[in-house]
Amino acid sequence: MYDAESPFSAPDIVFGPEDENFHPFTSKVDEGEGYHDSLQNSLRDWNSKDPSRLTSLLQELRDRYASYQRKRVEGVEDERLKFELCTMLSREGIEMHLSSGVEKPEDVKFAVPLVDININKMIPGCPWRHPQKIFLQVLYPVVRKYASTPAAPRLKLVSTSELKALLSIEDIKLPSWIDGMCMAEYLPHLEESLEKQVLDAVSLINVRRRFIEALNSFFGRPLEADPVFCRTATVIAASGVFTFLVHFLMSTQFPKKQPSLVLQSSQHFNSQGAPIKSQLITDYPWSPRWEPLQMAERVFEFLADEALSFKRYCNEAQLQ
Repeated sequence: MYDAESPFSAPDIVFGPEDENFHPFTSKVDEGEGYHDSLQNSLRDWNSKDPSRLTSLLQELRDRYASYQRKRVEGVEDERLKFELCTMLSREGIEMHLSSGVEKPEDVKFAVPLVDININKMIPGCPWRHPQKIFLQVLYPVVRKYASTPAAPRLKLVSTSELKALLSIEDIKLPSWIDGMCMAEYLPHLEESLEKQVLDAVSLINVRRRFIEALNSFFGRPLEADPVFCRTATVIAASGVFTFLVHFLMSTQFPKKQPSLVLQSSQHFNSQGAPIKSQLITDYPWSPRWEPLQMAERVFEFLADEALSFKRYCNEAQLQ
């Protein structure tokens, strides 16, 4: 937190009640004097005009907190957790967190980095500045008593936010968890499946690109198009003297899921001066088995009829 009356001073660092035993500026256990001094120096030599100081401070606090949480997890008296730790810690980049409280049961959450491939390099013209990553979030309830058949952990995939332009992490299917399985057995199956689904998602870029190119045969060259992921395109259409734009919005599931269409008049405006647009249109003839040229042709035929309804909608909206 920054002091509003002293904005050039170093910030105060405050942690929640669950982390009352986390003392990054006083504890010297394991990390050593040098690490402790570096945190103190980050605040003592604070320079509000140097943004790298805040970045450095946050990185040091994050590393210190990750070490603190690892020690907490290692100290939990749960035989299953101890076994999972022994089998997983050979993997780099695993983070963990012990959550506990008066009104909720203890659980341990792992974040396991997956798929050792450079997704950025697989996409020509990729605009991402940072490597995209996918993690498996694993939640184990803490069980301090012996259980002959431990319950399956709760599993969830999470990813860096920009990856959604390529694939929806919610659509990725997780392999089934078999009774008696441990995470070291599960992860290779998951990574093999995940790598295949990432490769499929990359290949679908070219499928969308071919569809956008096919639009040229019926609408002329698109006015705009997403050149990297091919998720959007805009063409101009006409019905007599009525001209309008057609915005194509394609999901990562294209062509299984057809594009959503938005029509935008070039001649009708609302009271705020904005062009009148249609609602999302998703109900029109479509088959993922069609060739791109046939897909574009069927959209063109559909719009020839829809243009009359859209023009009537624009005229009515303009009178309101």
